[in-house]
Amino acid sequence: MKSINILTILFLIIMALSSCRKTFVPSTAIDESSALTNAGDIETATIGTYALFKNAGYVRSGHFIMEYPTDEVAQGQNSSDDLTRAYRYTHLTTSDHPNLFWGQAYKAAEAANRIIGVIPDDASDELRQLKGENLFIRAMMHFNLVRIFGRPYPQGNGSNTGVPILKDGLSDTVKATLARSSVKDVYDFVIADLLKAADLMRGGTQGKANPFASKEVAYALLSRVYLYKEENAKAIEYADKVINSGRYSLLTGSEYTNYFRNVPEGNKETIFCIRHTKTEDRGFSAIGSMYFSGDASGVAQSQAYSGWAEIYASQKYIDTLGKNPGDLRFSFISPLKVNGVLQYNTKLTPNTPMYYINKYSLQEGIVNLSSPVYLRLAEMYLIRAEANAKLGNAQQALDDVNKIRQRASLSGAALHTLTSIAASGKTALDVVLDERYLELAFEGHRAYDLFRNNRPVVRNYPGSQVVNGNVNQTVQPGDNRVVFFIPQAEINKNPNLTQNP
Repeated sequence: MKSINILTILFLIIMALSSCRKTFVPSTAIDESSALTNAGDIETATIGTYALFKNAGYVRSGHFIMEYPTDEVAQGQNSSDDLTRAYRYTHLTTSDHPNLFWGQAYKAAEAANRIIGVIPDDASDELRQLKGENLFIRAMMHFNLVRIFGRPYPQGNGSNTGVPILKDGLSDTVKATLARSSVKDVYDFVIADLLKAADLMRGGTQGKANPFASKEVAYALLSRVYLYKEENAKAIEYADKVINSGRYSLLTGSEYTNYFRNVPEGNKETIFCIRHTKTEDRGFSAIGSMYFSGDASGVAQSQAYSGWAEIYASQKYIDTLGKNPGDLRFSFISPLKVNGVLQYNTKLTPNTPMYYINKYSLQEGIVNLSSPVYLRLAEMYLIRAEANAKLGNAQQALDDVNKIRQRASLSGAALHTLTSIAASGKTALDVVLDERYLELAFEGHRAYDLFRNNRPVVRNYPGSQVVNGNVNQTVQPGDNRVVFFIPQAEINKNPNLTQNP
């Protein structure tokens, strides 16, 4: 593998060139007249494709789109940034972040296509691995696109309109006029890519480190996709493949409470992340800047000390976590306190409690540095738990939930039994979704977890969603606002694209 310096250089070149390119014609930072003729060229081009993830249009805008519509976060003040619209569900056809994400995701998919198309399936092991990595990237891009711009799969059993499928081998004319495929067709395309990727890539002790794709990375995303599709037996099958691979383990104790602060490659729980090195600190433009302001030791400071610190853990989330005060997941919350007193953002009425979030801060001691985690082992246990709950295997679901709770230092009455959940009036599925809320908070899952399970997002806490003093905002799973508009700029270029209602 080329050095990380090459990765950084390729990223800069790609960014310089992409502004003058059409959405479906990205640069891989290699002269196309001589590119992709040997393993070295293909490896370099693949590194360039990974570099596209680091563009703010993908990683930062994507985070805003996926996480801010949840009930885990509260926006503490009005912002001039378009992220406010993602939080409030006041989408526009010209919103910045959906437009940026759409363009960058398809650039990455097209960069992957160029490599997929030149490697035969019976190539050398090295080339098969690289083809598999690019198939994974293409699948990941399409899956994220369809869950942002297409309705949840269970609504209409995939019959709703999804996003264009960008396959390899298409002419530029065809690419420029692609229509939206159904949600089902996009899911089927993603699954086919991931199955093939898993077949081509190495795994186990031969698998690549977590900033790169490997056999288990493909299995992990397959498990998530099957869960979203409600193919629960398949979701369990692929979660089992990851859990039983021996490659990963749940972090415990201080390793867990410092999960997001250490070097990603040494993290035994992370399956796949978007790697950022020490030289790639984005300062106030980082994801973590919106959540945290403080010093390198993790002590919270006032706004603008090191970040904007405008998005907080919601009071609803804090109250849910607070049912067990010894929960280690409090480590990911850094309340802003002065002389021991919690501070409130007074720019809204009612004032918003300033519970900073540090999951995207403090990597390797750098305040705004992070390598966002896309797949991790805890999610595999919770996928298996949800799928088992839906298949009627309540005890197996509770066993996996309790494994996650025990890791968070919960015990005794804080662990679930069939008797205790029956007494509380909850189902096994309720318990699983509650645990996903606690464990996977701020990682871009919650809104999808609710809507795909036909449940609303309910906000009953201070935040910028307040209208005329009413803190309550409820977004039903059938609401048009559950999905984002197709960027109007793309519709203007492609007459075959239709808009979401």
